[in-house]
Amino acid sequence: MARLFGTDGVRGIANEELTPMLAMQLGQAGAYVLTREKEHKPTIMVGCDTRISGDMLANALMAGACSVGANCVYVGVLPTPAVAYLTQKYKVDAGVVISASHNPVEFNGIKFFDGNGYKLPDELEDEIEGLIKGGMPGIKFPTGTAVGKVKYRTDAREEYINHAIQAVPVDLSGMKIVVDCAEGASFYTSVEALKELGGSVVAIHNNPDGANINANCGSTHMEELQARVVFEKANLGLAFDGDADRLLAVDENGNVVDGDQIMAIVGNHMKSLGKLKKDTIVATVMSNLGFFLMGEKQGMTIEQTKVGDRYVLERMKEIGASLGGEQSGHIIFLDENTTGDGLLSALHLLEVMVDTGKSLSELADIMEVLPQALVNAKVANHKKEKYMEYPVIAEAIREIEQKFAGEGRVLIRPSGTEPLVRVMIEGKDRQVIRREAERLGSLIQDIMF
Repeated sequence: MARLFGTDGVRGIANEELTPMLAMQLGQAGAYVLTREKEHKPTIMVGCDTRISGDMLANALMAGACSVGANCVYVGVLPTPAVAYLTQKYKVDAGVVISASHNPVEFNGIKFFDGNGYKLPDELEDEIEGLIKGGMPGIKFPTGTAVGKVKYRTDAREEYINHAIQAVPVDLSGMKIVVDCAEGASFYTSVEALKELGGSVVAIHNNPDGANINANCGSTHMEELQARVVFEKANLGLAFDGDADRLLAVDENGNVVDGDQIMAIVGNHMKSLGKLKKDTIVATVMSNLGFFLMGEKQGMTIEQTKVGDRYVLERMKEIGASLGGEQSGHIIFLDENTTGDGLLSALHLLEVMVDTGKSLSELADIMEVLPQALVNAKVANHKKEKYMEYPVIAEAIREIEQKFAGEGRVLIRPSGTEPLVRVMIEGKDRQVIRREAERLGSLIQDIMF
């Protein structure tokens, strides 16, 4: 059986792969593993994004947690970083988010945080998975007053907004900002936070109905935001994903500013203020080569990790870094939150614009973005880790690596959350790298789908 946990929790099509039964079992096993050392009756905080299956899975998970004696606090629709922050603030024993992030509405996911608001290490996920697959050995199911109960809170989103604007109290007076909420969890928090700081906000895709999350909007579909920023003559645009743990931006000319560029802009500003710990940013192997060249020029160290914000976070904690993230827009400000936080990323970016008086396009010039081609090859989910076991694919990868040796990079990796193998080629000639990436992607898909 394939591993349940990917790079960002358990994901799948809701009610088909990710069933209420599996959610209940995750609630039981997760509550047991994360709270077994507690002498008090444990409490787990649960939130979700706006997709229609969220209530079904959240209630199933909470039923499972209550069945092993844990209490639950249900905070409803909240960004993932809000649940992480509130988990540690209220010193509950664990947090859970029901979300499939940037994926379409039919998908959903379940991810856990420990009592300090951090995503779980592989060992704990493996233990939870082992309990489920082994039939829950050793878990006791109490009766009577020993079972858990659920408490519902509706004020949690205001506390998260207050935390964000106190962490980055930038004056946004005179700033016009277009915000694409992806019909997701940021539909209220991002808009209200920017307004409270004095910004003039044009909000789009902020009317979630359970079915429209990420539908041609948000950080995976930037075209409408790009056009709207130019039409509105706005200072910038901000694009969140479904659970608002990632941010991409659009400059005043309608150009996308990705996570690498945002980290370069904010990191350089933090360094100038003496706030970038160890003058280091932690990034992944998927970051643009131009980002690493920027680091050398600006006197910053750029650490590299595997793809996934959890691995970025692990390295940040190991070395004591304050800033890290991914090209996709997951950016972690570890002094302020324990996970990628789209709202904090937006406020820090706006802070640089206000402090320097520069436009976003001027600030983005700090790094040259070298051409990259990224192709997603659809494959059978259970095969995606085994692409090098196919001789034809392995030989094609070796040929392309030889072709671009010294003039670019070739990176092939299975997606941690989707049935995809991602092909990324970086080089000087955009047309050449695109052609080679599409050729290799088609080969992988033809053989492995």
